[in-house]
This record gives sequence, C-alpha cells and structure tokens, in this order.
Amino acid sequence: LRDEYDVIEYGTLTYDGVSHKLYAARSKDWNNRPKVLVTGGVHGYETSGVHGALRLLQTKCKDYAERGLDILVAPCVSPWGYEHIQRWNYDAVDPNRSFKRNDPDACGSQEARALVNLVRNHGSDGWACHIDLHETTDTDESEFQPAKAARDGDVYEEGTIPDGFYLCGDEKNPRLEFQRAVIKGVSDVTHIAPADPDGTIIGSKVVADGVILYDYTALGLCGGVTDAPLTTTTEVYPDSAKATAEECNKAQVESVLSALDFL
Repeated sequence: LRDEYDVIEYGTLTYDGVSHKLYAARSKDWNNRPKVLVTGGVHGYETSGVHGALRLLQTKCKDYAERGLDILVAPCVSPWGYEHIQRWNYDAVDPNRSFKRNDPDACGSQEARALVNLVRNHGSDGWACHIDLHETTDTDESEFQPAKAARDGDVYEEGTIPDGFYLCGDEKNPRLEFQRAVIKGVSDVTHIAPADPDGTIIGSKVVADGVILYDYTALGLCGGVTDAPLTTTTEVYPDSAKATAEECNKAQVESVLSALDFL
C-alpha cells in the first residue's frame, strides 16, 4: 500500500504493557479537496470492517482519489479488540461510545482519542463524507449484551439480531437520500435486513428500507467525529445463512463506493 498511499502511524494503544500501533492510509497529493474518512474495526471483533477497508485500499480507492477526493482510511481503529476478538477494549470500554468531536481529551478511550487527533491533524472542517464500517453479530446478544448488563448493573433483556445488511444514520442529520443510495448499491452484493414485525431493527424505527437512526453525538459514536454532511454506519450480518465472509467484505467495499458515487 505504501506505493499508492501515504501510510501514517497515528498513535499507539498501550494495554498491560503491550503496545499496538495505529495506522491509516491517506491518498497521495492531499490538497484541500473534498475530504472523505473511512473507518473500520472500531469494534475490533467486527472483522469485515477491517478487511473491507483494506480491500477498498487494494482496489478502487485510488481511482476515486484521482477523481478529486482526499481520502483517509483508518482500517483498524481498535487493534487490541481485533487481536483479542472483543467488542470492548482492554478497559471494558466500548470505543464506539467514547468519541467527542474535536476534543480528544474528552474522549473515553485511547482508540477514540487517537482517531480524533488524526482527524484534527487533517483539518477539523471541510469533510464531505464519513463511512464507518461495522457488523451486527450473533455474539452481540449471546455475549455482549449480557456482559453489558452485568457491567452496568442492569437486567438483561434479550433482543433480536437482524438478518441482513442495514445502515445507521445520524438522527440529527439523516440525509435519507444518501442512505438509500448506499442501500441500493449494497443490495447488489448482499441482502438487506427486513424490519421486525414492530417496524424496527434492533429496537430502532426503520425510516427507510434498511435504515435506522441514532444520535451520533449524544452516544459518542465514531460516525460523529467529523463535520461531514454525509455520514453513515454500516452493519453487516456475517452469521447469516444467506451470506459468506467474502460477501460481507464485498458489501463493506460497496457501501463506500456507493457513498463516493453519491458525492
């Protein structure tokens, strides 16, 4: 990748005396063009986000940069979580609930602090688009939600896992036409999750086919680290009997390409 991109070491995570370097790849000739951020592996165990981001860099990313975009890709925001197959970090903190835009000192995790600094170093404003690559897995219900309830002293209430791909947009800036364009592109690669009988996906109202909304800023989500008007968080379902790991990786790549085509 170093022949085609500027590879940046943007920080180091240190847990229990063990260091994990953080890397990002940036399109060459970065020059105040519309800026795009792609992030993967915020939840380390969601592997298609990492693999999809790397495949993007290995395939079509350079072509889009040459069309006039400055593209920054952080393929594995949480390498400790990736290596240990964990959603949380070593400190039992969910990195994707710990981001504070433009304020690294207020971030609740090493992972978030490093990424916010990376974004700031590339200019806090002028971002056009941010795609954050995630998965929803069976272990969200079998492991994570019970552990979260135990950690927080709550009663665990079993939820449902959607079978298929869906998006989570920002409820303060939903841009549904953008979300629909991404869904349309991904639907050529994998199936889109249907709503539950009550019209929700993971308890949130479906506002368009395969689209729900969260408040990015209030929840401290990675999707809120830039001022980009176009933002989305992908959710692939790798445990589906209808999908393969390869299909999930392709869906992550296609979500980014569909987003870039919308620009």
